[in-house]
Amino acid sequence: MTGTISTKESHVDVLIVGAGPAGLMLANWLSRCGVKTRIVDKRGTKVYNGQADGLQCRTLEIFDSFGMAQRAWTEANHMLEICLWNPDENGKLQRSDRIPDTIPGISRFQQVVLHQGRIEQFFLDSIKAHSDIRVERGVLPTSFEFNEAKAADFEDYPISVMLRTLSEEDATPQQRQQHQKLADGQQKVVDDGLFRSNLVADDTDDLIRAAEASSRNANEVELVKAKFMVGCDGAHSWVRRQAGFSLEGDSTDYIWGVLDIIPITDFPDIRHRCAIHSANDGSVMVIPRENKLVRLYIQLQTTNYQKNGAKADRSWITPEIILKSAQRILHPYKLDYAYCDWWTAYQIGQRVGNHFSLHDRVFLAGDAVHTHSPKAGQGMNVSMQDTYNLGWKLAHVINGISDPSILKTYESERKTIAQQLIAFDQRFSRLFSGRPAKDVMDEEGVSMEEFKRAFEKGNEFASGTAVNYDASVLVAKEKSATEGTNGTQQIVRKPQLATKLDVGKRIPSFKVLNHADARPWHLQELLKSNGRWRVIVFPGTLTESSNMQRFENLGAALDAPDSFIRQFTPPGKPIDSVIEVLTVHSGHRRDIELLDLPEAFHPNHGHEGWDYWKVFVDEDSYHEGHGHAYDNYGIDPSRGASVIVRPDQYISWIGEVDDYEQMSQFFAGFMKQQVAGKTTQGL
Repeated sequence: MTGTISTKESHVDVLIVGAGPAGLMLANWLSRCGVKTRIVDKRGTKVYNGQADGLQCRTLEIFDSFGMAQRAWTEANHMLEICLWNPDENGKLQRSDRIPDTIPGISRFQQVVLHQGRIEQFFLDSIKAHSDIRVERGVLPTSFEFNEAKAADFEDYPISVMLRTLSEEDATPQQRQQHQKLADGQQKVVDDGLFRSNLVADDTDDLIRAAEASSRNANEVELVKAKFMVGCDGAHSWVRRQAGFSLEGDSTDYIWGVLDIIPITDFPDIRHRCAIHSANDGSVMVIPRENKLVRLYIQLQTTNYQKNGAKADRSWITPEIILKSAQRILHPYKLDYAYCDWWTAYQIGQRVGNHFSLHDRVFLAGDAVHTHSPKAGQGMNVSMQDTYNLGWKLAHVINGISDPSILKTYESERKTIAQQLIAFDQRFSRLFSGRPAKDVMDEEGVSMEEFKRAFEKGNEFASGTAVNYDASVLVAKEKSATEGTNGTQQIVRKPQLATKLDVGKRIPSFKVLNHADARPWHLQELLKSNGRWRVIVFPGTLTESSNMQRFENLGAALDAPDSFIRQFTPPGKPIDSVIEVLTVHSGHRRDIELLDLPEAFHPNHGHEGWDYWKVFVDEDSYHEGHGHAYDNYGIDPSRGASVIVRPDQYISWIGEVDDYEQMSQFFAGFMKQQVAGKTTQGL
């Protein structure tokens, strides 16, 4: 171990390195699940402006599951339309098309933009409200050891990390400050974002050397023993290097500058998202922001900023240089500003990590394991969705609910998404950065029709709603199997019972009414991110005797003393704390009395009485219309279906309403029986 002074020692379930959006998403998950967590960041302060800004549909759905979406939705700028600008036959810019920014009907949310600092604050407030986890800033990991002999024992602590507290000076990144005169005569210091850009060499090793060389007292050095460690520490990831992994791929020649400004311009679509191709001077993407700001992604002429194929010499890049490039691209329209909030520059690189985990104990997420251009609005979103995928799995293993085998699905699921993202970004960046074709014979130019088609086709992928996880122990697709105590058994699924749902994709949302009080809810609103699995039963029209009989049969099986729900619920915990049963029936509320239904569907919580928030109906509401959930999910009301949904809202299994045995077998593949004082795997 580094250093000779005595150090204090502590133990933690999860050590998170990096307190950006990916790290904070993970800490937020773990705060809801009672997991002992530490999160450290080498920077002395959080982000206050600039950085990432786009929030896609799926990300907002996730925020809503944590109770955070309303804050983002209210504060953000909403982008509803994209304007495409291209040169005419004479090379003059013209608006060539308008398309919706978000595919109508794909989600109950649309894409919005809000700077990363506010998003991080939402996470910090949520974490504080649910736990004692706090971000430890100015704290740097300086050494790492991994004991492979302990890797198979998930009760042990195979990870040893030395943490050092940095001085305020070391924890503050060096920036090239620009002094800007405001209209009222005051001076504003504009810090650049280059210290986080891929144009800048990593400073971690320099910080480690400086910290170790300084005279520190023992209270500023700590040895942390961890069960798990997650590297959310960016493209230069220290954790990735310690694990011996690398990013694979290439950097392009494209150099882009970014300005967050209040624009002074006669360009007519400055408050629309715009993709602008000039005839010869490059491209600009316009992103209208909150508080009158506009973000401009501006293509720089790379020959001016690169030497001998090396990374761009960032000393040449200033806000004035970036603005001049934008002015050339937007000509004949005028562009200037009196207020700049933030600026940076970056080189487009498209790379994916060769591994996402080390023995399912050390994980990488976000930019630490995939990098790409920011113009498709994916970086922060995919990074947060990495740890949204991982968080509940770690919590279930640590809390003894699930077998550690579920952790292998993190790499299999998220690496596929990262590879799809890079393929999308490579095509999108080429089309966006390329020169427009002058005519059909211009093979070197980019077809603007092809660009438009790519934009439209990419919207579903960019929204995050197209994510489709492959078959695994957690996703019962064709050929899915479970490894239980009785050997490998096939899981039978019947997707034909819900023809508009896809196993492996997130369950879409439509409005249903609470049976007890007639209040309308979006189905996704019922699927809070609290670590619970859901069995959503769509029993059809319960006034049909055959449907009611099947529903009652399922209720009796679920309520039996040896039901899988009871076997997988820890002693002393509420019956719905691990697996929650929700019902959405069709027909009319007035024809069915809630308390006449089997107790499994409205459990009694003792001193809290009956649970009136488990049974819903697909019916017209008084004030908000009809959600038509059965139609939108492709479920026949005369037959019904049951759907198993993961804690992260992705569909695991679709089958018959009363197929209790298949439900039980599915959960037995990875969940642990809860016996007083211990847990055992399988049935």
